[in-house]
Amino acid sequence: MEQERVRIADIAEELGVSTATVSNVIHGKTQKISAETVRRVEMLLEKRQYIPSMAGILLAQNASKIIGVAINRHDKYEHHVLQDPFISESLDCLEREITAQHCFMMVKCTPDPAEIVRFGSMWNMEGMIVLGFCGEDYEMLRAKMHIPFVVYDGYAARVENYCNLSVDDFSGGYQMGEYLWKLGHRKILFLADNDICMDHQRYCGLCAALQKAGCAAPEHAEIPLRRAARLAYYEANLPSILQYTAVFAASDAYAIELMNFLTDHGVQVPQQISVAGFDGIPESAVVRPALTTIRQDGGVRAHLALALLRQEKAGTAQYGTSLLPVGLQIGSSTAPLRGNPAQK
Repeated sequence: MEQERVRIADIAEELGVSTATVSNVIHGKTQKISAETVRRVEMLLEKRQYIPSMAGILLAQNASKIIGVAINRHDKYEHHVLQDPFISESLDCLEREITAQHCFMMVKCTPDPAEIVRFGSMWNMEGMIVLGFCGEDYEMLRAKMHIPFVVYDGYAARVENYCNLSVDDFSGGYQMGEYLWKLGHRKILFLADNDICMDHQRYCGLCAALQKAGCAAPEHAEIPLRRAARLAYYEANLPSILQYTAVFAASDAYAIELMNFLTDHGVQVPQQISVAGFDGIPESAVVRPALTTIRQDGGVRAHLALALLRQEKAGTAQYGTSLLPVGLQIGSSTAPLRGNPAQK
């Protein structure tokens, strides 16, 4: 039989003190309580294994120690947003950093930015980290939400009144373009589910590198958001895809998905076609062949996000976009061009 939970009233009655005294000891408000009474209350709390209502304690304090993480539940995640490799790695990095700051992480997934305002207010949060929304959403949050927040993975043309952490997407695309060019690839396909924001910047970087080398701009293929539709797209367009010598996907998840599809259809990577991605998620190193990718450092981003939240709370933050560097991580999914000279 489950043991009945011990209440503050039970502790107070046993010791012959008021419930307010017990509550004040639990919350650390002991300035007006004798040391002996504090000792007696603490000993009995431990003996009775009293479990406080953490939510009540945090909400009663001026500093709740709660850091909220709000994630856009976009249709592309197909109701599995936390299983997305980039999202899960980001949460892992944030959780380690938030714990190191002696705080608690609370996660909210929603497609509605208005819910973020209610989420932050309801829990008296120290600050919030927001992933995956749009520029106008961040402006709305700044106007309606008075707790500090940092945009962790977003794109906005102008950032004037909040802190935006973004990786240098253009540089990442440029580095991949240079690398594929050096391998001899001239017919390159860029795969993404849109042509805006971060993915557009990655494509522009790829184009800039190839055009600097005297090569025509690579093709841009916009693939469906939903996995079943993407697989049908690959099936219908496999002959066209194989006209290219290399594919650069806007994310590692898409690159790995394509590699698996190609392997299932008897296409050898990289012998017949090279494949590369963007993000540097852990799966990129363990998939076979290991994926060539543009790596971003999630640990650095999480550390900076918490630092910016502290600066915002102190009123010392400088609003704007911080571009974090990215780097080429070479795997075995890309190789020097060989085979049909007509493809060069």
